Amino acid sequence: MPASRTRVLNGLQEKGSLNVLLIVADDLRPSLGCFGDTVVKSPNIDQLASKSNIFHNAFVQQAVCAPSRTSFLTGRRPDTTRLYDFGSYWREHAGNYTTLPQHFKSSGYITMSVGKVFHPGIASNHSDDYPYSWSTRPYHPSSYEYEKKEVCKGKDGKLHANLLCPVDVSEMPEGTLPDMQSTEEAVRLLKAVKDESHPFFLAVGYHKPHIPFRYPQEFLKLYPLENMTLAPDPEIPKGMPTVAYNPWTDIRKREDVQALNVSFPYGPIPWDFQLQIRQSYFAAVSYLDTQAGQLLSALDDLGLANETIVVFTSDHGWSLGEHGEWAKYSNFDVALRVPLIIYVPGTTAPTPKPGDKTFPFLDPFQHTPDTVSKGTVVREVVELVDLFATVSELAGLTVPPPCPDSSFHVELCTEGFSLGDTFGASELKINAEAIAYSQYPRPADLPQHDSDLPLLRDIRVMGYSIRSCDYRYTEWVGFDPATFRAHFQDVHAGELYFVAPDPNQDKNLYNITEYAGMVQRFRSDLQK
Repeated sequence: MPASRTRVLNGLQEKGSLNVLLIVADDLRPSLGCFGDTVVKSPNIDQLASKSNIFHNAFVQQAVCAPSRTSFLTGRRPDTTRLYDFGSYWREHAGNYTTLPQHFKSSGYITMSVGKVFHPGIASNHSDDYPYSWSTRPYHPSSYEYEKKEVCKGKDGKLHANLLCPVDVSEMPEGTLPDMQSTEEAVRLLKAVKDESHPFFLAVGYHKPHIPFRYPQEFLKLYPLENMTLAPDPEIPKGMPTVAYNPWTDIRKREDVQALNVSFPYGPIPWDFQLQIRQSYFAAVSYLDTQAGQLLSALDDLGLANETIVVFTSDHGWSLGEHGEWAKYSNFDVALRVPLIIYVPGTTAPTPKPGDKTFPFLDPFQHTPDTVSKGTVVREVVELVDLFATVSELAGLTVPPPCPDSSFHVELCTEGFSLGDTFGASELKINAEAIAYSQYPRPADLPQHDSDLPLLRDIRVMGYSIRSCDYRYTEWVGFDPATFRAHFQDVHAGELYFVAPDPNQDKNLYNITEYAGMVQRFRSDLQK
């Protein structure tokens, strides 16, 4: 694993002096204005970024919901949580690991969860890890019950369970949507704790832009279909190993995609429908932006913006046709790279003058993007597993110690590193040696119907991937689910891409003779 970072925070905050608001989006790639996207309208998140550290090269440890969330909330990698699917609870299956919110709770914070923070179900003990992690029972929006039901009005006038689902909110069951309810509950909690003597840690997990793309239909107006374009590389690269491909089985289950009669496993989806998918994804992002904007504006109105660290991130990215793929479930940048934005009052932005607002709500239908300045851009490669140590340090809490090589018996430690040295620094130096480690399981070398999300017992191949500022190297090796052991001598396939000449990762150089020496060196780095 990478060498420890030097932690220099220059005494940012006294112990326990700041609240924490953690906002987690679902399936959000860095398709945001503050990350250079010129199509997506995200004024509120961009405004947050303008007063924050923006980590442009942040990567998750596995590109699927439960393993990623468990990883960054425990500060451990998937091989340590032993969660690669949705089927186990780390406290029983791996070790009784202290979580990020639990660490704050143990330090005197009121900890609260709204929406999708931990992955619901077995992966968080059907309780969102309550009462370990939370002071009060986690809140889930009641209207989520209808998320996958037949509530999408089709061209035939009937209701369907579609992938593309812009809706009239007034016609929805309960007359609302899950993320709207989550915003309302989060604001209610902020009002309830604003005058408490103890600081708070509030985590808000939004469901969008996760499929189905169910969002208020007016957001389609922001993205006229005639302005949509295909992915820059919509074809499957010739050098892509079959084991690297994800056949996007969850997309195929939706009624409107089934009607396309797309062949398995490679498709492709017709180009006109690809444009509609991209349109709806972007619209869902703008809808998410308004919810985050309302929450941040409420934080401001309650006088809490100058007392609260705000973290905005996502559990993983999402392919929008790149490499002929859709959804997550891969080791490519589009699936692993996420937005990571961290605001620290008085450090990443000056304290506003009396009467000035830090986060005024910005309407995406009226806002002009060029009116928002940029924040502090951090281009060094970082990992979401770094979040536990980073937020702890920024809040003045004890930073968990580095985990030993085997840490199943250690309750509090981290396999990440604090990014505290990037805050308040007059000059940001990029660590060219920094590496992000990720992985993804497969049941076989050829695409299967469970290739996207194999059960633990069916995993036979594990793709381990490292990403530096210069390259991405992935090696697919044999894996024994009974012992959780990877067999690095049993190599099924490999991938090597260089970032500068091939940012979309379309030209696999793994089998090119002149790169054989590099492959051997990267193999060594991967197994450290």
